[in-house]
Amino acid sequence: MTASSPSLSLRLQRLSLVTQIIIGLIAGIALALFAPEVAKSTAFIGKVFVSALKAVAPILVFVLVMASIANHKHGQETHIRPILFLYLLGTFAAAVVAVVASTLFPSSLVLATHDVAITAPGGISEVLQRLLLSVVDNPVSALMNANFIGILAWAIGMGVAIRHAGDTTREVLGDLSNGVTLIVRLVIRFAPLGIFGLVASTLATSGFGALIGYVHLLAVLLGCMLFVALVMNPVIVFWKLRRNPYPLVITCLRESGITAFFTRSSAANIPVNLELSKRLGLHEDTYSVSIPLGATINMAGAAITITVLTLAAVHTLGITVDIPTAILLSVVAAICACGASGVAGGSLLLIPLACSLFGIPSEIAMQVVAVGFIIGVLQDSAETALNSSTDVLFTAAACLGEDEKSQRLA
Repeated sequence: MTASSPSLSLRLQRLSLVTQIIIGLIAGIALALFAPEVAKSTAFIGKVFVSALKAVAPILVFVLVMASIANHKHGQETHIRPILFLYLLGTFAAAVVAVVASTLFPSSLVLATHDVAITAPGGISEVLQRLLLSVVDNPVSALMNANFIGILAWAIGMGVAIRHAGDTTREVLGDLSNGVTLIVRLVIRFAPLGIFGLVASTLATSGFGALIGYVHLLAVLLGCMLFVALVMNPVIVFWKLRRNPYPLVITCLRESGITAFFTRSSAANIPVNLELSKRLGLHEDTYSVSIPLGATINMAGAAITITVLTLAAVHTLGITVDIPTAILLSVVAAICACGASGVAGGSLLLIPLACSLFGIPSEIAMQVVAVGFIIGVLQDSAETALNSSTDVLFTAAACLGEDEKSQRLA
């Protein structure tokens, strides 16, 4: 018996992280089915894991972006601009897909609207004002509150300033980046245990019955995400590379998307994406900046979530949406998505911003957010998988496309 225990432990350690997570998922479902009272007590394990992700994600983005920019040498070739263009194009295109799908397959929600006044639709100015305020937020406050737009702004500013510092300072910053990345990898290694606790406690408390009432809404959400992942993104990559995009698309979904699906954090999945970019042979000076940047602003899945849930509320309340308003919603959703937190559930808290376009008060908007949390077991996982895998996909498309362009010119 003593001799067999180390063997079992060694076998588990040799399994890939994805396999370990799947084992944790199956174990959580089994515990919820056969011992629900025991399963409820595992909620603490899931909370610890989620809290750890929330704790490391802001400092990870701040340090990685700052270190990457500070250690970038003058004259080195990067492809950040085309990657940024692809990020923004993909996010906006995802919002448009969500608008079309929500129009073709409208969803209805159960909302308490009595004694709540609904005002006329507003403009985009408040969204832009809040975005600007997020950029100039106090750096300590930004880190404490996971304001990733503020974190990104300060990281870029500090990185540019430290580029002119001495070699020793930049080396220390590089070592700090490696240290933070190591801590995040350690947290991710506990993902199977965290997923076990989250799944077991959620199913034991709510059961599958909580999801039945929102099957249609989930189908629209997940359908949009699948369409973007398997149709829209390949079209964009084909436009960039002029060759079959699916080998690259499938690789990114398999190597990055599956892990992100279970960790539910784009920021925490950064080390996975960095490693995948390295295996794909991409430029380190490019992906070391674009991957952390993508975890902050490349949020196609978040744009879909914000748009679909907002239009579900709009349809429920009987508000008419014309084409100009739909286009404006797509823009707002893309802007809101860029400010979505890189941790689980971040996009849901930005739904009130999009709802404000239609004059939907916060009392109703927060009910929509609550619906989002109910279906979040699947919605947030699929959203994060799309977001994170697209970070690598667009980085690879831009790098490979620019390389082939340079070879043709040579």
